Order: sequence, then C-alpha cells, then structure tokens
Amino acid sequence: MATEFTAQELREYNGSDSSKPIYVAIKGRVFDVSSGRSFYGPGGSYAMFAGKDASRALAKMSKSEEDICASLDGLTEKEIGVLEDWEKKFEAKYPVVGRVA
Repeated sequence: MATEFTAQELREYNGSDSSKPIYVAIKGRVFDVSSGRSFYGPGGSYAMFAGKDASRALAKMSKSEEDICASLDGLTEKEIGVLEDWEKKFEAKYPVVGRVA
C-alpha cells in the first residue's frame, strides 16, 4: 500500500538528512528520486524540488520558488503537455512511493 504524506511530511525528504530518501511529487504522486541524488540532493541543479510537489514548476520549466507548488491553475495546454512528459520520465526512472494527501 502506498504511503500518504502531508505537504509537511514530504518536506522531511528534501535531501538534507542523508539517512532519508529524497522525494519529489508530481500531480500528488510521490517519487523516490534518491538515485538522482546528484540532481535533487543539496547543491544539485534540481535541489529546490526535493521534498515538494514540483508540478507547476516542471510544467512551466521554472525553478522559481513561487512556481514550486502543486497548483495547476491557469497552466496552458502546452505547459500541461510538458508536465505530462516530465511525469512519464519520472515513471520510467523512479519508483512511486506514495501520494500527497
């Protein structure tokens, strides 16, 4: 059975504690991206997504703090398509470990 995380619990998996896995959520599904620690861990090029739902930021190809959230409100069709591509990449590469409640 998949684990349910609150947004607060998800933040604990941001890579700052090396004994814990690193999680990134897309559209509420939580992926274990620990195998990509060099990208998602501290100092990595995608570290800002670790421990968060990065749906909006991935859709907009943005790394700005205000876009790192689960909200898909107002995204264009093209942005939704970009997000779906990201989701497929994550599905191919990383295990799903739960959902953000």
